Amino acid sequence: MPVIRTPLGIIRENLRPYLWLSLMAYGLLAVGLVVGAVVPDLNAALKGSMEDDGTTDQVVSLLRTPWLFALTIMVVNIGRIALAAILLPSLVVPFLGVAVFAFFAVQTGITLAPVDHVTTMTLIPHSLTMVIEFQAYVLLLLGAYLLGRSWIRPSTAGAVNRRRGYVHGLKRIGWLALPVLALFVIGAIYEALSLAYLVPLLLS
Repeated sequence: MPVIRTPLGIIRENLRPYLWLSLMAYGLLAVGLVVGAVVPDLNAALKGSMEDDGTTDQVVSLLRTPWLFALTIMVVNIGRIALAAILLPSLVVPFLGVAVFAFFAVQTGITLAPVDHVTTMTLIPHSLTMVIEFQAYVLLLLGAYLLGRSWIRPSTAGAVNRRRGYVHGLKRIGWLALPVLALFVIGAIYEALSLAYLVPLLLS
């Protein structure tokens, strides 16, 4: 099926940047987790800002309806991170989305750092969520990288000018968006169900 074959082919053709972007994404997340655990004040500051803007209260209220929570998670992942943080910046400035995501990855790690018993127990099932969602982000980062590369150096995409190189990069992003959406759906459902049912069992 082209829906599966084409994205896999893009990854195979660009395996080295895919691996480097994977290392960057998961590595920065791990750095954030360590920094948040070593410097609890940073963790507290980020969580405090989430409480101030109502994010924490919203999450708690949505936990009562996991399917609505899953839908909200997916909307946030697509709108705030996939589009606003990775793709849209990269459409304007080559590779900018990679830099914006790097900041997001560290900040996420700091926020989720295991600073007490509750966050440690929550992190056990939530680790799988991070693996799934960050894999989706990595595929988008690969798309942003390929767009920037073909935009700056059209010959790498077999294009005769930058406009065609840009269009070629957009097509690559379109194909990679298919598995990204699937990963977002899987990750959102698992995250909602694990936070609603699995975490309370671990904390009881």
